[in-house]
Amino acid sequence: MLLNIHDSSQLADSRRLGTVLLFLLIELFFDGAETASQAEIDRHLEIGRDFLARGQLSDALTHYHAAVEGDPNNYLTYFKRGTVYFALGKAKFAISDFSRVLELKPDFTAARAQRGSVYLRMGDFENAEMDLMVVLRMDPHNPEANMHFSRIGPARDQWVLCVDLMERGDFNTAIALLTQLLEVCPWSVPIRESRAQMYLRIGDRMAAVSDFRSVNRLSQDSTDGYYQLARILYDIGDSGAALKEIRECLKLDPEHKDCFPLYKKIKKVDKVYVDAQQAQEEQRYADCIAGGEKLVKLEPDVPMIVYNGKQLLCSCLVKEEEFTDAVVRCREALDIYPDPEVMCDRAEALIGAEMYDEAIAQYREALEINDNLQRAKDGIEHAQRVQKQAERRDYYKILGVKRTATKQEIVKAYRKAAQKWHPDNFQGDQKKMAEKKFIDVAAAKEVLTDPEKRRQFDAGQDPLDPEAGRNGFGGGNPFHHFHHGSPFQFKFHFS
Repeated sequence: MLLNIHDSSQLADSRRLGTVLLFLLIELFFDGAETASQAEIDRHLEIGRDFLARGQLSDALTHYHAAVEGDPNNYLTYFKRGTVYFALGKAKFAISDFSRVLELKPDFTAARAQRGSVYLRMGDFENAEMDLMVVLRMDPHNPEANMHFSRIGPARDQWVLCVDLMERGDFNTAIALLTQLLEVCPWSVPIRESRAQMYLRIGDRMAAVSDFRSVNRLSQDSTDGYYQLARILYDIGDSGAALKEIRECLKLDPEHKDCFPLYKKIKKVDKVYVDAQQAQEEQRYADCIAGGEKLVKLEPDVPMIVYNGKQLLCSCLVKEEEFTDAVVRCREALDIYPDPEVMCDRAEALIGAEMYDEAIAQYREALEINDNLQRAKDGIEHAQRVQKQAERRDYYKILGVKRTATKQEIVKAYRKAAQKWHPDNFQGDQKKMAEKKFIDVAAAKEVLTDPEKRRQFDAGQDPLDPEAGRNGFGGGNPFHHFHHGSPFQFKFHFS
């Protein structure tokens, strides 16, 4: 059906009116939204300012983020957020915000001065110089800009000198100058990484670890930094911390060509180490010993991992009263790293092996490293007390015979014991223990096969004790100078 002209005109007018009303409603909606948005932005800025005044920088940053999102073209909001980034030491983000400020308002001197200051702290001398020169052209008497600008030339020259010293191998001087330079450029990745490398060259791994951690914080996304840090921590025997760092590398690159293989190795070693430590804590000493042996075999080319294994072996063998093996394993651990606690473990093993003088000497060596180590002080007293109790040797017990044993039985027991403890059958610390046992075995045979000396011993006197005034062995005691672990200087002949 057709509409007439008058009806069509009314319909068109009605549609136009509807459209106008729709646009008016939309405009009113957006005007209200803008007003609400500006109020919200102001609220975030006010809260951010309050947090900033109280020194709660992270909380302030959260509200400045919201203000920037609400008004992405307000240069002052970017500037405020940039100053918070600056205070938090987040150099890259501060640079980004100050650069955005200068895009929106190129003549904003304060932002350029702040950016120049950040560049200097980052060791970016060229950009720092350009920014600060612009500031000083606009404001020649700006005290902060003048101060920062005056530092650029000397810092640049010192960095050149440091590079030369590092190339020439003068590591200690380079470290001293790099440390001075970091007071001016604390956010410089190249300078801090250089000092970390110099610390590695002089063997100060813990200082290197500290610098590499700073490098990673500054870089934000340094897979090489995490790898380097994990490698160092692993080399100093801290497999748990190394595992944590290598996982950070894999978060950034799950298939990193260096991090992934190292991760597999560290994970395996750390599990063995943690299991062995747990066995030690739970007094499952046989499992602890097995774990220590496994750890030593897993990484024979990483000394501090080997040390961890031998330290566990040392401690757990003492607890198992395997004193001879414990003395050897403790010495092997100490040859890698002189830890006073391991020295105390070895001293306990020496007491168990009846080598009291050596135990006391070992405790005293521990005190030379840590003169406040109570365990060593108590250990010396314990060793002296036990030594005094053991002064009177039981010759029957040494040969393992009864008090009613015949001379023939005593000689037979002597030959068996002498063959077992002959020093030529041993090496190192075991040889020293064998020497003492061998001396005791020979002394027992000498006393118990001599009727008069045996009578004296059965009566409660030791005929070989020089303090007893006895004139054994033809007017003297040939064993007197060899008691208590002194060097073995003679040979016995079986008879």
